[in-house]
Amino acid sequence: MTNKIRQIGSWLHRRAENIAALMLAVMFGAFIVQVAFRYLLNFPIGGASELTIIMWLWIVLWGAAFVLRENDEIRFDIVYSAVPAKVRRVMTIMAATALLFLYGVSLPATWDFVTFMKIQDTSYLDIRFDWLFSIYVIFAVAILVRYTWIIITAIRGKDPLSDSLHERVLDHSDTDTRP
Repeated sequence: MTNKIRQIGSWLHRRAENIAALMLAVMFGAFIVQVAFRYLLNFPIGGASELTIIMWLWIVLWGAAFVLRENDEIRFDIVYSAVPAKVRRVMTIMAATALLFLYGVSLPATWDFVTFMKIQDTSYLDIRFDWLFSIYVIFAVAILVRYTWIIITAIRGKDPLSDSLHERVLDHSDTDTRP
């Protein structure tokens, strides 16, 4: 059962990376179109610039929610690494609890704002802002799930940064040759 969960996790992580790569390709293509139209044809188009900005927003939040590993996150490693394992676990639990509280408290207001923004569209592509900002709700929910898992792992006596399920999934995926 655990192996099956790891395989599913590995497959989902690879798909999240694929989606991020696709968004990066779209952003790069829109950027090239924007440069070509502005400097070669002397005909700037706002839609390409808007698409570049939208893809950047989505790539950053999608990647932070689904692609980055815990070890890739920025931390005060000097302090964290200098203390014993029990203190690290306490620090992890305190930080994760604070983040869970902040994201949890802000989630209803975030939802209200995002759903309210259906009244406005982007200037060039006419994308409703609720669709555009929905990535933040997805990001916030993913962070709530991630830090809940981190607290559970730390309470069980493990260091989530050194023995994370995400790392084991990635290590397992290195030997997996299936797409």
